[in-house]
Amino acid sequence: MKNFQNKIIVITGAASGMGAAYADEFAKLGARLALCDVNQEDLRSVSQRVADVIGPDNVYSEVVDVSDRHEVFSFADKVRSNLGNAHVIINNAGIAESSAPIYEMSIEQIEKVTRVNYFGVVYGTKAFLPQLVENNEGAVVNISSIFGLVAPPNTADYSATKFAVRGFTEALSVEFMQSPITIHCVHPGGIATNIAKNTDSEEFEKLFLTTPPHDIAKHVIKNIKKGKVKIVYGNQASKVWA
Repeated sequence: MKNFQNKIIVITGAASGMGAAYADEFAKLGARLALCDVNQEDLRSVSQRVADVIGPDNVYSEVVDVSDRHEVFSFADKVRSNLGNAHVIINNAGIAESSAPIYEMSIEQIEKVTRVNYFGVVYGTKAFLPQLVENNEGAVVNISSIFGLVAPPNTADYSATKFAVRGFTEALSVEFMQSPITIHCVHPGGIATNIAKNTDSEEFEKLFLTTPPHDIAKHVIKNIKKGKVKIVYGNQASKVWA
């Protein structure tokens, strides 16, 4: 896609961090926005902020738990009813529970991270992809991580989900290779967001977490326009990937 004016952009995990940055940047481009998150208060704040830019009639928001497929599919139906068929789905919602070796992680923790980070992406893709197909244009943007390219110690639960997102998205990109719908897997690194700051290492934060979310959002949008499948960006990300 080259132009997002009046296009309907769906963003999960839109209440803070990268999700809020995507909302801000797409609003500047005149897009119409469908936003969801589990955090009602912050979601309301972001929705109001972008509504001030594009008008309240061009924003639809709802509290959604992406780990619940029924909520995700219901959200997709409501987006269609309130705004129309989506043109872009950004499966951004994600969590990082804690930094610990695998033998200290509970099964419940691993299952929770997997439901949100991986199945949330699967549900979002499955719920909105038919709308893109009906439009005969669009983009699926699935957010992995630099930890979907390399897996540091004490991130087994998180990294596994991000590798899963990568595999899911790369397979999808081949399936849609001859389609007007583009598929993108984003591997951000070094972003100064709440999820990235969930670490025990102060030195790690000082070294890596220096890239503003809006910088990454702009870079992702630029590469959606180019149709680039694998998008790697952020402080130290290229060094890790290399």
